[in-house]
Amino acid sequence: MPVRETHPVPAVPGVLTAADIRATGESIVAMQQRSGAIGWPDGHTDAWNHVECAMALSACGLRWPARRAYDWLRAGQRADGSWPKRTAPDGAVTDPATESNQVAYVAVGVWHELLVTRDAAFAARMWPTVRSAIACVLALQTPRGEIAWERRADGGPAGYALLTGCSSIYQSLRCAVALAEFVGQPQPDWELAAGQLGHVVANHPEAFADKSQFSMDWYYPVLAGPVRGPDAAARLAAHWPDFVVPGLGARCVSDQPWVTGAETCELVLALDASGDHGRALGLFRDIQHLRDADGAYWTGWQFANQAHFPAEHSSWTAAAMILAADALAGATGGAGLFRDMGADDAALPPADADACGCALTATS
Repeated sequence: MPVRETHPVPAVPGVLTAADIRATGESIVAMQQRSGAIGWPDGHTDAWNHVECAMALSACGLRWPARRAYDWLRAGQRADGSWPKRTAPDGAVTDPATESNQVAYVAVGVWHELLVTRDAAFAARMWPTVRSAIACVLALQTPRGEIAWERRADGGPAGYALLTGCSSIYQSLRCAVALAEFVGQPQPDWELAAGQLGHVVANHPEAFADKSQFSMDWYYPVLAGPVRGPDAAARLAAHWPDFVVPGLGARCVSDQPWVTGAETCELVLALDASGDHGRALGLFRDIQHLRDADGAYWTGWQFANQAHFPAEHSSWTAAAMILAADALAGATGGAGLFRDMGADDAALPPADADACGCALTATS
């Protein structure tokens, strides 16, 4: 089936043309396996990065490769609603554990695809996949509200939760709720779960394992929606000097001389979602030093050694570039996804505040 464009391809004036963005999308297609999977440079696939790549393909008009990616998700979903943590190119499961944020992210992808294409039949077809995935993830939610990082291969839940992962799941739940409303099957329990999770992300750092050296733990509560408004601005300002290298982009880890394309573009999305369009555009311009001649992107730059590290092009970096470009350009129906999935009331205590032992009081 021939590829066709369904909307204008994003372009960021003075930075990337529509042809540039399309070339980056084609670089992702070149990495797509015959099964429809879009994997890492070593060939293995995880559901989160796969979904991000499918979203990027849709954003730059490559509809049919995106649909092949969603078909792969439908075909590979396990009976409990999950996908393996790691799948080899030949389809063999190399790590059978279930990562909660990976499983939940299918909801973001399907909602984004609906926003971009307005294809109600696609949404209806993917609804059972999303419903099963969310049920799998919510089975890992604690009474306080955080969601365990994974279900181990032996079936037991991990004894800890991660701030980045739970922030991403919050966004997934918001998208899943919107999709449920669209298909006429509202899920009020999902709304309650999202509210409780967003509250814990915004107010209870003690609920999560300490990964504060990673930039994702810094910006993800803003990117995914639990933290917005003045609190978002304060959060981003607090650690800007720790993670942002002027002229180069954002570090992946605070104590390493290494900027990465994906983290920088996610920070672009977080800034844009919080209304800081100027700094978002500036960072997006800065990170273009990772662009290769064919439109693919190097994963990162080790600026102490002046070398690309690792020496690879990665599908998820290309995908993050496309999604950031669309957010800045507003070219597709999905361009506002990260802005629109934030909640004004995420910082307030949930209705059952006693579940998290919260001393906050709601204010109007």
